[in-house]
Amino acid sequence: MAADDADLFRPVTPVRAYQRVAEQIEERILSGDLPPGSRLPAERELVNRFGVGRSTVREALRVLQSAGLIRSRPGDPLGAEVLGVSPDNLSRALGRLTRSSVATLGELVQFRMVLDAESNSLAARLHGADDLARMREQITRMEALSSGGPASLHAFSEADALFHRAIAEASGNSLLGLCARAVHEAVVEVIEKKIAGVADTSAWMERSIAHHREVLAAIEAGDGPLAARLGRTALHEYYADHVEPETRELLAASVEGH
Repeated sequence: MAADDADLFRPVTPVRAYQRVAEQIEERILSGDLPPGSRLPAERELVNRFGVGRSTVREALRVLQSAGLIRSRPGDPLGAEVLGVSPDNLSRALGRLTRSSVATLGELVQFRMVLDAESNSLAARLHGADDLARMREQITRMEALSSGGPASLHAFSEADALFHRAIAEASGNSLLGLCARAVHEAVVEVIEKKIAGVADTSAWMERSIAHHREVLAAIEAGDGPLAARLGRTALHEYYADHVEPETRELLAASVEGH
């Protein structure tokens, strides 16, 4: 072997038995063979089926529980409860990303700009009457909360989240709905801090409500390009001053590039 080929291969890391057990169970959960609400076999039965020790099974269950796929209680005779994949799993993962060096807040906001724009565009084409009713309901909630000041910030942001969730689900793409909810939850704390730092909270809320009305009108009119543009520009206005300076250009490019 030539000297410059020395880096082609790396030492192999042995895979522990608990990882194989966890992988098999995860595959069954993701395939739908073990749907949410179902139960895994009891611990003793898993030991017998996998041909491993009890400590191996328990470690595998800890891994699956930390991933949010199951809820396990040691010694539970009914077996661990399957939770499956949910927006909560994705939200936690995205939340960890924002606290790590892997992804910046600016990149996360840009990701949401892409999601919102596409969701708005598709919803303008594919929405039904029930979808519009759900959007109007959340705007009505936001209007009722706008006079509550700082005390209503959390409820206001929840209504905001449900409005965008209704749009994403109106797009007809379940993955867009899942990602939209997860991304919003990952940055909702930033929204609340931003509003809390505004001198006139009620005025800020009114501007936000006006934006949501514009988005709803564009979707109801079937104007996908306008709905998409409104989503991008609003997020840029909300977050541009709060993300890292080096990632602000990402947000500006996402607006100017369309």
